[in-house]
Amino acid sequence: MQASPTDYVVLRAEGITKLFFGTVALKGVDFNVYHGKVNVLIGENGAGKSTLMKILAGVETATAGKLLLDGQEIQIDGPRDAAKRGIGIIYQELNLFPNLSVTENIFIAREMTSRGVVINEKEQQQRANTILARFNQPIDPRSLVGDLRVGQQQIVEIARALSQNVRILIMDEPTSALSTAEVESLFRVIRELKAQGVSIIYISHRLDELLQIGDYVTVLRDGRLIAETPAAEINVNWMVEKMIGRDTAAFFQHEEHEGGAELLKVAHLTLPNPRGTDDILSDISFTLRAGEILGIYGLMGAGRTELIECLMGMRPGYTGDLLLNGKRITGQTVAERITQGIMLVPEDRQLQGLVQTLSVASNITLANLSKFTRRFYLSQPDEAREVTRLIDELEIKTPSVQQPIGRLSGGNQQKVVVAKALLTAPKVMLLDEPTRGIDVGAKAEMFEIMRRLAKEGIGVIFSSSELMEALAMADRILVMSKGKITGEFNRAEATEAALVAASSIGHSVRQKENVNARN
Repeated sequence: MQASPTDYVVLRAEGITKLFFGTVALKGVDFNVYHGKVNVLIGENGAGKSTLMKILAGVETATAGKLLLDGQEIQIDGPRDAAKRGIGIIYQELNLFPNLSVTENIFIAREMTSRGVVINEKEQQQRANTILARFNQPIDPRSLVGDLRVGQQQIVEIARALSQNVRILIMDEPTSALSTAEVESLFRVIRELKAQGVSIIYISHRLDELLQIGDYVTVLRDGRLIAETPAAEINVNWMVEKMIGRDTAAFFQHEEHEGGAELLKVAHLTLPNPRGTDDILSDISFTLRAGEILGIYGLMGAGRTELIECLMGMRPGYTGDLLLNGKRITGQTVAERITQGIMLVPEDRQLQGLVQTLSVASNITLANLSKFTRRFYLSQPDEAREVTRLIDELEIKTPSVQQPIGRLSGGNQQKVVVAKALLTAPKVMLLDEPTRGIDVGAKAEMFEIMRRLAKEGIGVIFSSSELMEALAMADRILVMSKGKITGEFNRAEATEAALVAASSIGHSVRQKENVNARN
C-alpha cells in the first residue's frame, strides 16, 4: 500500500537505530511524516515509539541513521533546537508544575514580556484564554494546575504545545485521560491544525480513535518497522495483527467463576464538597465478595476516582461505614488501610504509583519494607528473592532489578505498581483505570493478572471509562454519574445500551433485586 503521490513528506527518519547500554530500542527504522496529515504511530509498549519520538524532538540522539526536514539532512541539538525548527511534542506522562497556574504552565520558559524585562501577565492570560477556548472546557487560566483533574491537566499540556505555533506536533497518548467530550474537542482542534498545514504525529492505544483521525498508519514491533499504509485501507484487526503478531481475543473473553463470602461492605458513603456545593459522592452503598471482579464504569467526573480514594484512605473527609470481613475499618490513613488489607493501583502511575529516581526493585518493595527488616537493617537476600518472584509471576520485562523504573515501557511500569501492591498481601485490590496508556497486548496481560487475583480469593474493584473493558472483565458493574451510583448490573443484565443510559442520568436505575439484597 503506497502513499498518495501528492502527499509531501515534510520530515523523514531514515534508518534510525538506537542502542541503550547494549539494548536495541530501534533498528533501522524508517518513518515518514506527511505535510498536513495525521501520521499515526502504533505498536506495543516497548516497540520503540517513544524512543523514536524523543529522537525527533531532540531529547535523544540516534546511534545511527539520519533525519531529513524538507528533504535536507539535519542534526537536532536538543529540544530547543527542535522547537526552533517547528517540532513540538506532548509527552504521554504529564510534564507540568502543579504549584503554578495554568497560564504560567502554558508559557513556562517562553514568557511574554514587555520590553524583554517584565512578564506581561495580562497578555499571557488573554492568550491562554484564547487557546483553552478552542477546547470548550471550563478551565480558568488562573487556576493552579494541581487543583485540576487529570483530564484537564492533559488539556493544559496540549495547550502549551499549541501556543508554540509548531509545524510538526507530536502527540503521545493525548487522549488517555480525556472524557468523550474532551476527545471530540481535541479532534476538532486537530482538524483545524491540519487545515493550517500542521503535520501531526499521533500515538495512541485506543485503536478505534486512530481510524477516526488518522491519515497514515505506521506500525513498529520490537524496535523494527513492520508496515506503513493509508488509514483508509485498514481496520482495527489489521492493526492488532501487525502490532503483536498474535490473537488476543481470548484474553478479553469473560471467564465465569464463583465468588465467595461478602468481603467488603460500603454503606452510605458520602464525600462532602469543601466548597459547600453538591456532595462529591452521595450515599454510595455496595458490597464486594471474595474472588469477585467488580467494575465501576462512568464518564470523566462521575466520581469513580474519588470513591476509590475514599476506600484507600486518601479522602478522610467522608462519612459512612466501611466493613472488611464484617469488621468496621477504623484506620483513616493510607498506611493503616494497607495494614488492614486494602491496596491501590492508582490511575496516575507516574505521580502516585512510582518513584522515578528509584530502581525496579526499590519501587516494588517500597510499600512493605517492614517485611524485610531484620532489627536495624534490610535483608537484601530476602528482598531480592521476593522481587525476583514477583517479576517472574507478572512477567515484567526488565534487563535487571536495578534498572531505573523510567526505562521500562508503560505496560511494564504498570506491572511494577501491581507487584508493589501484591507484596502487601491485600484482601481487596483497587485498580483505578488500570489500562490507561498501555497497549492492547499489555491490556490483555493486565486482565489476566486481575483474573488470577480473583481466583486467589482477592476482591478486585476496578474503575474504567472504557465501556468494552467493563463488559469484558467485570462479574458485576456499578455505574456512576455525578457522584452517585445510577446503575448496578450483573453480567446477564449488562449491555452497552444499559451502561451508557445509566452513566448519562442523575437518578438511580439500580436493579430492584440488588436494592433488596442490600437493605
